[in-house]
Amino acid sequence: MIKIIFFDAGGTILEPYPTFAEAFTRICRTHGHEVAPADVQSVYHAVGTAEVSRKTGIINASSSAETSQIFWSHLYEMFLEALGIVDDSLRDDLLVTFSDKATYKLFPEVLDAFEQLRGAGYRLGLISNFEGWLEEVLVEQKAGDIFEVKVISGIEGIEKPDPYVYRLAIERAGTDPEECVHVGDSIANDLEPATAVGMKVVMIDRSGSFPDTTWPRITSLEELPALLRTL
Repeated sequence: MIKIIFFDAGGTILEPYPTFAEAFTRICRTHGHEVAPADVQSVYHAVGTAEVSRKTGIINASSSAETSQIFWSHLYEMFLEALGIVDDSLRDDLLVTFSDKATYKLFPEVLDAFEQLRGAGYRLGLISNFEGWLEEVLVEQKAGDIFEVKVISGIEGIEKPDPYVYRLAIERAGTDPEECVHVGDSIANDLEPATAVGMKVVMIDRSGSFPDTTWPRITSLEELPALLRTL
């Protein structure tokens, strides 16, 4: 029997408004660089964080304000290089913008979905690789009291996909792994490690990039209650 549903944050319940690609494009335009949101999205999928970790030696990017700044500065520099842009001031502006809690909004259906799930008797939790100020974002987005259990890497000092992150969430929930579902958008960071510790999982594929996946899949949290009845 499912008792608690855990959610990833970025790409699952919230993102930069209106989208990462559009926010990125807008910032580039203010610096005199015209790029298309589609190109930004392509770079987003192509540029991996593993290369940044290799260059910087940083594995847990959100473990402190200093490591977060170094990690994301390098990542945005790689984004710009892939787009054919060399502009240190733009890189710095990207860092400031995407480190600002005012940049982030919940997806439109999220609060209604949470209300429906809680009304059905499910407990809700959060497991996220994010800086500690995610809690402030949730408060400002009227979701500060939604989650009974929170495991945020910027507070804990350890990041997904380390299975300890999931075991910690299960321990804090006081449940067995098979009574937990984790909803996330990353196979490597969400679905595989959660499955490895015995949790059920749901992929949220908002962009429709994985229509043929074998993972249980939704494209909006509106679809989650119906899917839960099949798990």
